[in-house]
Amino acid sequence: MRPTNASARAAPSARSVRFYVANGLLDRPDGTGTAATYNYRHLLQLLSIKIRQREGQSLEKIKEEMQDVTGDALERRIASSLAAALTSGADTTVEREDGHTWNWRRAPVADGIELHIREDSPASHEDAVIAMREAVRAALGRADIR
Repeated sequence: MRPTNASARAAPSARSVRFYVANGLLDRPDGTGTAATYNYRHLLQLLSIKIRQREGQSLEKIKEEMQDVTGDALERRIASSLAAALTSGADTTVEREDGHTWNWRRAPVADGIELHIREDSPASHEDAVIAMREAVRAALGRADIR
């Protein structure tokens, strides 16, 4: 899946992690230098950051959202975001008046937004679905859209 922006890559670099720590998005690790260690909370914070970036949020907005968030709240946020992604392949069959059926595919875009694509449509190919999802996410991140 192609990220909304280059900084939303799925696997952040060590430099990105240091940037997140320096800018208050991620708690400071235990220890310093090569002895620095990250725990489960750091993982939750990093997952939350990456998920919100993929949804089109700015780092400034993510930082505001992350202030004083408990580990339980982070787990719930991540679980709800991942639940939508895990059920994205769930098919829905709709029967037409003439007795034929249409199979629909669901593709989550962001919190409260999903695409519904009929399986026999040219737009149902995985590359097209990814492109549509990312285009909507990019549009959601634009400041002029309310």
